[in-house]
Amino acid sequence: MDAATDATTDATTDDDTDHVLAEVGPRLRRIRKERGATLAGLSATTGISVSTLSRLESGLRRPSLELLLPIARAHQVPLDELVGAPPVGDPRVRAKPIVRHGRTYLPLTRQPGGLQAFKVILPVINEEPEPRTHEGYEWLYVLSGKLRVVLGEHDVVLGPGEAAEFDTRVPHWFGAVGEGPAEFLSLFGPQGERMHVRARPARAKGERP
Repeated sequence: MDAATDATTDATTDDDTDHVLAEVGPRLRRIRKERGATLAGLSATTGISVSTLSRLESGLRRPSLELLLPIARAHQVPLDELVGAPPVGDPRVRAKPIVRHGRTYLPLTRQPGGLQAFKVILPVINEEPEPRTHEGYEWLYVLSGKLRVVLGEHDVVLGPGEAAEFDTRVPHWFGAVGEGPAEFLSLFGPQGERMHVRARPARAKGERP
């Protein structure tokens, strides 16, 4: 079963998504100040310019995974804490969940075309992998649990904080393994639209965190 293909056709336009994204800036500012960090210090840690960070916090720059991922790592918080994605089962959920075959998809974008983002919750189901192919490119980031990814000849298990990206024309399948469900963010787009995340510089030996 494919996280992006099943959800993309059923995702509906929801004005609440704009409200969720509008709350990201104030949340970034609050978390930074709680940790006593400055924009200059956060810029040095993430490689993101001070002007971009300032525009994110003021709501003048639309948040993206490419920007939020290094910020989450710098603050040592889960990525969904920055996004503010609602928990599954909460009756106050603003995004409209899509449930298929026991799998829950929470759309995080409202545009009908281009890049599509989802928070996906997969229960542990005893089933044999059935890899599928389709046009596009997908990026995954595991929030919690363990996610088994079968991609071509590869069969790996990703844990919290780990990510994967791949051409969806390669046969692929993923499911939750272990004792509980797996939650992850999925960013899917037409072929050629890929995520580019700036890697954090390696810490020199003996350097303090």
